[in-house]
Amino acid sequence: MAPRTPTETIERFNHAFVHHDPAALDGLIAEDCVMEAIQPAPDGARYEGREACLTFWLALAEDHSSQFEDEEIVVMGDRATISWRYRFGSGPADYVRGVNVMRVRDGQVVEALGYSKTGGEIPLAAE
Repeated sequence: MAPRTPTETIERFNHAFVHHDPAALDGLIAEDCVMEAIQPAPDGARYEGREACLTFWLALAEDHSSQFEDEEIVVMGDRATISWRYRFGSGPADYVRGVNVMRVRDGQVVEALGYSKTGGEIPLAAE
Protein backbone atom coordinates (compact mmCIF):
# COMPACT_ATOMS: atom_id res chain seq x y z
CA MET A 1 0.00 0.00 0.00
CA ALA A 2 1.38 3.41 -0.99
CA PRO A 3 1.77 6.01 1.79
CA ARG A 4 -1.11 8.46 2.15
CA THR A 5 -0.65 11.93 0.73
CA PRO A 6 -1.14 14.87 3.11
CA THR A 7 -4.51 15.54 1.41
CA GLU A 8 -5.66 11.94 1.92
CA THR A 9 -4.52 12.05 5.55
CA ILE A 10 -6.38 15.29 6.31
CA GLU A 11 -9.54 14.18 4.50
CA ARG A 12 -9.60 10.89 6.44
CA PHE A 13 -8.90 12.72 9.72
CA ASN A 14 -11.76 15.16 9.10
CA HIS A 15 -14.08 12.32 8.04
CA ALA A 16 -13.72 10.76 11.52
CA PHE A 17 -15.42 13.77 13.14
CA VAL A 18 -17.94 14.76 10.48
CA HIS A 19 -19.23 11.17 10.19
CA HIS A 20 -18.70 10.00 13.81
CA ASP A 21 -16.29 7.33 12.55
CA PRO A 22 -13.52 6.91 15.14
CA ALA A 23 -12.12 3.89 13.23
CA ALA A 24 -11.03 6.34 10.49
CA LEU A 25 -8.33 7.55 12.91
CA ASP A 26 -6.56 4.16 12.86
CA GLY A 27 -2.98 4.64 11.73
CA LEU A 28 -3.35 8.41 11.27
CA ILE A 29 -1.74 9.68 14.45
CA ALA A 30 2.06 9.88 14.79
CA GLU A 31 3.81 8.75 17.97
CA ASP A 32 5.12 12.30 18.52
CA CYS A 33 1.83 14.05 17.74
CA VAL A 34 1.04 17.29 19.56
CA MET A 35 -2.48 18.67 19.81
CA GLU A 36 -3.79 21.86 21.38
CA ALA A 37 -7.52 21.92 22.10
CA ILE A 38 -9.60 25.09 22.00
CA GLN A 39 -10.37 24.94 25.74
CA PRO A 40 -9.85 25.88 28.48
CA ALA A 41 -9.37 29.55 27.68
CA PRO A 42 -7.14 31.30 27.05
CA ASP A 43 -4.60 28.80 25.66
CA GLY A 44 -6.41 25.45 25.51
CA ALA A 45 -5.17 22.12 26.79
CA ARG A 46 -2.03 20.59 25.25
CA TYR A 47 -1.85 16.86 24.53
CA GLU A 48 1.46 15.22 23.68
CA GLY A 49 2.00 11.80 22.19
CA ARG A 50 -0.13 9.44 20.12
CA GLU A 51 -2.09 7.94 23.02
CA ALA A 52 -3.05 11.29 24.58
CA CYS A 53 -4.13 12.80 21.25
CA LEU A 54 -5.94 9.67 20.13
CA THR A 55 -7.85 9.33 23.41
CA PHE A 56 -9.14 12.91 23.05
CA TRP A 57 -10.05 12.51 19.37
CA LEU A 58 -11.74 9.10 19.77
CA ALA A 59 -14.10 10.54 22.39
CA LEU A 60 -14.88 13.52 20.15
CA ALA A 61 -15.51 11.34 17.09
CA GLU A 62 -17.78 9.00 19.08
CA ASP A 63 -19.92 11.84 20.49
CA HIS A 64 -23.27 11.75 18.67
CA SER A 65 -24.68 14.64 20.72
CA SER A 66 -22.58 17.08 18.70
CA GLN A 67 -21.76 17.56 15.04
CA PHE A 68 -18.79 18.91 13.11
CA GLU A 69 -19.34 20.47 9.69
CA ASP A 70 -16.33 21.37 7.59
CA GLU A 71 -16.43 24.78 5.95
CA GLU A 72 -13.15 24.59 4.05
CA ILE A 73 -10.14 22.30 3.89
CA VAL A 74 -6.89 23.62 2.41
CA VAL A 75 -3.75 21.48 2.11
CA MET A 76 -0.44 22.96 1.01
CA GLY A 77 2.56 20.66 1.22
CA ASP A 78 2.69 19.15 4.71
CA ARG A 79 0.42 21.85 6.19
CA ALA A 80 -3.35 22.08 6.24
CA THR A 81 -6.18 24.13 7.67
CA ILE A 82 -9.64 22.81 8.42
CA SER A 83 -12.26 25.52 8.99
CA TRP A 84 -15.22 24.03 10.85
CA ARG A 85 -18.49 24.62 12.64
CA TYR A 86 -19.13 22.59 15.82
CA ARG A 87 -22.80 22.22 16.81
CA PHE A 88 -23.37 21.27 20.45
CA GLY A 89 -27.14 21.77 20.70
CA SER A 90 -30.31 22.24 18.70
CA GLY A 91 -30.69 25.99 19.18
CA PRO A 92 -29.79 28.46 16.44
CA ALA A 93 -26.83 29.79 18.45
CA ASP A 94 -25.62 26.40 19.78
CA TYR A 95 -22.47 26.27 17.72
CA VAL A 96 -18.99 27.68 17.49
CA ARG A 97 -16.77 28.20 14.46
CA GLY A 98 -13.07 27.49 14.42
CA VAL A 99 -10.03 26.24 12.58
CA ASN A 100 -7.45 23.53 13.05
CA VAL A 101 -3.94 24.23 11.82
CA MET A 102 -2.48 20.83 10.95
CA ARG A 103 0.88 19.33 10.00
CA VAL A 104 1.34 15.90 8.39
CA ARG A 105 4.43 13.74 8.08
CA ASP A 106 4.61 10.37 6.30
CA GLY A 107 0.82 10.03 6.13
CA GLN A 108 0.25 10.80 9.82
CA VAL A 109 -0.88 13.84 11.79
CA VAL A 110 2.01 15.26 13.82
CA GLU A 111 0.47 18.57 14.89
CA ALA A 112 -3.07 19.89 15.31
CA LEU A 113 -3.58 23.33 16.80
CA GLY A 114 -7.22 24.30 17.40
CA TYR A 115 -8.56 27.84 17.51
CA SER A 116 -12.17 29.03 17.84
CA LYS A 117 -14.37 32.10 17.78
CA THR A 118 -15.74 31.97 21.30
CA GLY A 119 -15.52 33.97 24.46
CA GLY A 120 -17.03 31.40 26.77
CA GLU A 121 -17.04 27.71 27.52
CA ILE A 122 -18.73 25.25 25.18
CA PRO A 123 -19.49 21.62 25.98
CA LEU A 124 -16.97 19.27 24.35
CA ALA A 125 -17.44 15.58 25.05
CA ALA A 126 -13.72 14.85 25.28
CA GLU A 127 -12.95 17.54 27.85
